[in-house]
Amino acid sequence: MRVILKETIEALGIVGSTVTVADGYARNYLLPQKKAVLDTPQNRKMIEQQKARFELQIAKERKEAEEMAQRLEGVSCKIAAKVSEEGRLYGSVSARDIAEALEKQDIQINKRMILLKEPIKTTGTFNIPIRVYKEVEPEITVEVVAE
Repeated sequence: MRVILKETIEALGIVGSTVTVADGYARNYLLPQKKAVLDTPQNRKMIEQQKARFELQIAKERKEAEEMAQRLEGVSCKIAAKVSEEGRLYGSVSARDIAEALEKQDIQINKRMILLKEPIKTTGTFNIPIRVYKEVEPEITVEVVAE
């Protein structure tokens, strides 16, 4: 089903773009939540009329993301975990653990924004990118130490 997005959705696209999604996703989530409208000639005209407002919204979102990226640049957090004699962790440090450590520093980010390829299983210092907005990815430093 083709829909026109009324707001930016990370996995789909930016506001005002036309995307093809599964019928159930459109019917059960996007349309009832008013995050999208069906791709019809009438809706396309309506979206074209609102294009200037969408461009302002995109610029505002990008500006907020860049401000957030400046605040995140150079931030470091320390996470203590139980460690074996070889330096391997009992368990691992996941995106949720990093988000909680940042929350203690009054930095509110969603765990889905943390681009952790796989959970951290050893002690050390790691540079982890955070996706604040499309193509805006500052890096933070995460130090995993023995408890």
